[in-house]
Amino acid sequence: MQPLQRVLQAGKLVPALDQALHARYSVHRLADEADAQAFLATHGAQFDAVVTSAAIGLPAHYLESLPSVRVISSFGVGLDKIPVKEAQARGIAVGYTPDVLNDCVADTAFALMLDVARRTTEADRFVRAGQWARLGGNSFGLGRKVSGARMGVVGLGRIGQTIARRSLGFDMEVRYHSRRPVAGVPWHYEASLVDLAAWCDFLVVVTSGGPATRHLINEDVLNALGSTGFLINVARGTVVDEAALIRALQDGRIAGAGLDVFENEPHVPDALMGMDNVVLLPHIASATHETRQAMGQRVMDNLEAFERTGQLVSAAY
Repeated sequence: MQPLQRVLQAGKLVPALDQALHARYSVHRLADEADAQAFLATHGAQFDAVVTSAAIGLPAHYLESLPSVRVISSFGVGLDKIPVKEAQARGIAVGYTPDVLNDCVADTAFALMLDVARRTTEADRFVRAGQWARLGGNSFGLGRKVSGARMGVVGLGRIGQTIARRSLGFDMEVRYHSRRPVAGVPWHYEASLVDLAAWCDFLVVVTSGGPATRHLINEDVLNALGSTGFLINVARGTVVDEAALIRALQDGRIAGAGLDVFENEPHVPDALMGMDNVVLLPHIASATHETRQAMGQRVMDNLEAFERTGQLVSAAY
């Protein structure tokens, strides 16, 4: 294969990956341009590779100004902002970084589950505000036991299966919902998402984003989850109807929520900010030194494998 000459960096990347890219390739940061589309219209034909991230993506119409691009390598597993179909139609390979972040996202799902159920963040605020010292005794109240609970997993891909395996340590019963049953797994498949929500104590959302799953978690699902059920979202903010979630929380129709993602990041609705039974994280499920290093390495591995063989280590299609 012909070596890659010019790489277009679509947005900000973690420092280690940024350094590795610039050490190996001739890289231009699109963020340095005041008018990205005008720049691409004039210079886009120079680039034969694009590096981006799941959070930044690449507008599909940019591909029209990138006629020489042969490969897109994305930092992350989300593909909802990556023009996969359009790239495939143009013969452009698309790489991403699955598997290396499964553990950290699963860990975060359980961190949210434990936090919102046992009220640990809320309890921390209670202590720091001096409430325990003033009120004494068992003034804080009770939480909800996680061990032995029922967990419903929405989306049983790589990360969903990792989350389900984590449940063994908590003696949880697990069922899942996805577009179709997954072969070779020990967990019960629920064809109806509403039925899964009605059955479980914790509904963990880890399905992919994009138009096909927009507002998959809607009013009906939240009503089925019920006043003792908790929603955990480590997928994409668009998968949950955020307005419906706020109403369900305000009305006490669900017990609480642990959220790592939101519909309009980084903006979080004020209504969620004021709720003690909601744990809010700034989209950090994969944000550990080890995992981000591994993700950056996979981005580089995809580019280098493409140069050698025309194939990717982790291809999106």
